[in-house]
Amino acid sequence: MSSYGITIKNASEGNRITLTCEHNGGIIYIVPSESSWVCREENIGAHAITGFFEDLTNIESTQVTALMQKWGLYYRTLDVIA
Repeated sequence: MSSYGITIKNASEGNRITLTCEHNGGIIYIVPSESSWVCREENIGAHAITGFFEDLTNIESTQVTALMQKWGLYYRTLDVIA
């Protein structure tokens, strides 16, 4: 029996998010980039994913909106208290 779901592994070279179900599977690799220098190493994954989705939803593309709706993905920015 296989294990399905979302698994996050943190490593010194970046983060790896493994996504699996009965029908699909994939891995998201998160490594330091020009936009992640502001974050501590342990928070780069959250920073990269939230930044990506914020940029993606700001594109205001009907194709992006349709694709996100097709997969049931919605994104909302939260206020951050520093």
